Amino acid sequence: MLNVEQKLEVLQSYPQLQRKDVSLGRVNFHYEESAYDKKIVALHIHPNGNGYIYAGLLPNVETDAKGFVNIRDYSEADLRTLLDETIQAMSHNPNAVEFEEQEQVKVAPVLVPTSTGGGIWVDEEGHTLTLKYEDDMWYVYSGDNLDMAFETRSEAGEYLHDEGFKPQAQV
Repeated sequence: MLNVEQKLEVLQSYPQLQRKDVSLGRVNFHYEESAYDKKIVALHIHPNGNGYIYAGLLPNVETDAKGFVNIRDYSEADLRTLLDETIQAMSHNPNAVEFEEQEQVKVAPVLVPTSTGGGIWVDEEGHTLTLKYEDDMWYVYSGDNLDMAFETRSEAGEYLHDEGFKPQAQV
């Protein structure tokens, strides 16, 4: 387990993160280049060593309702892995379409399946579901019909995996 100084040292080693001191001696770290509205990567790193890292875009990572993971007992290697994956996930939003592009093309955005975004999910029988991020929620569609809605990418990924679906391979 890392103490607060060691956690802060790891977080400060990421030049893309900006430190923001908050109340009660706690520290947040923001990723201003995020492709999402979500900018906070590290939340309430506390002098007692407690704190949270955003992992709401990561499949197979158990998070709280807001998409955060408690890092109190994380090793340096585990913390770096989580930070690397989170920053990578926040760097690309497959659902973001520039207004000019959308206006010129006049088609719906194409979702590229990735490990961190939405896209087409397929089961062994060839059935497909589409995962989309809209209005701060993750939606699972069967054709044009809404199947499920989730607050975090992690919950959506877990549901799809539990139902036997996997992301369609990129072509």
